[in-house]
Amino acid sequence: MIDTHSHIYVEDFEKDLDEVVLRAQQAGIEKILLPNINEESVGRMFALVDRYPAYCSAMIGLHPEDVRKDWKQVLERMEPYLDRAVAVGEVGLDFYWDATYKSEQLDAFEYQIEWAKKYNLPLVIHMRKAEPELLAIMDRHRDDRLRGVFHCFGGSKESASRFLKHEGFVLGIGGVVTFKNSHLAETLRHVPMDRIVLETDAPYLTPVPFRGKRNEPAYVRHVAEFLSNLYGVSLEEITEVTNSTVKRIFG
Repeated sequence: MIDTHSHIYVEDFEKDLDEVVLRAQQAGIEKILLPNINEESVGRMFALVDRYPAYCSAMIGLHPEDVRKDWKQVLERMEPYLDRAVAVGEVGLDFYWDATYKSEQLDAFEYQIEWAKKYNLPLVIHMRKAEPELLAIMDRHRDDRLRGVFHCFGGSKESASRFLKHEGFVLGIGGVVTFKNSHLAETLRHVPMDRIVLETDAPYLTPVPFRGKRNEPAYVRHVAEFLSNLYGVSLEEITEVTNSTVKRIFG
C-alpha cells in the first residue's frame, strides 16, 4: 500500500514522528508521498525526506488557501525545488471558506499546470466548492502529457465522470469513504478500480474506526480494507492495483 497524500511533516507529528513512520511500515505502507502546502513548509518537508529518503517523497506546490497577492513571487522562489519533487502539489482551487483571492487562485493554478507540463510531473489537485472553475481550467489545458490525482475526492457519480474524462487522472480516496454519512462508496461502484489511489491526508479525515483522532499513514490500511470489500476483491488485489496506478502516475 502507498499513502499518496500525507502531511506528516507538520507540527502535529513533531513529538512522535519516528513512531508514526514505524507504525506505517508495520501496517504494510510501502511509501509515503508528501504534498507541500506553502513556502514555509518546504524546509520541514525536505527534512523529512532527508530523514527517510527511501520511504518519503516530496511534492512542490502552493495550496490554494495559501495563495495571496504575491503568489507569483512565491512560486518563482519555490520552482528550483521541483528538481527534488515527484509531483506538483498540492495545488488547485478552494472557495469554501474565503474567495477573497479567487482570481489569484485561478492564475496560480494555471501557472502550476504549466510547471507540470514543463517538468513532466503529475499534478496533485485540491478542489473544494470550485468544480466548475477547476474543470474549465483543466479543459482549457487538456494535454496528453498531463496526469495526476484529484485529491480527496468525495463527489457524486456524475462528478466522478466529469473528472475522469481527463484520462491521465485518477481519484484520491481516503477516510471519507468509510464515513457513515458519506455517499462516496456508492459513487465508487461506478469507478474502475484502476482509476483510484489510496491516501490519508494525515493528520486530517481519519477513517473509521479512528474517526475523531489524528490521522496517520498506517490508517490507509483501513481505507484499503474498506475498498477491498466494496469492490469484492482481496486486500492483496486492491493493493496491487492501486500501487500499479501510483507507479503509472508518479513513476
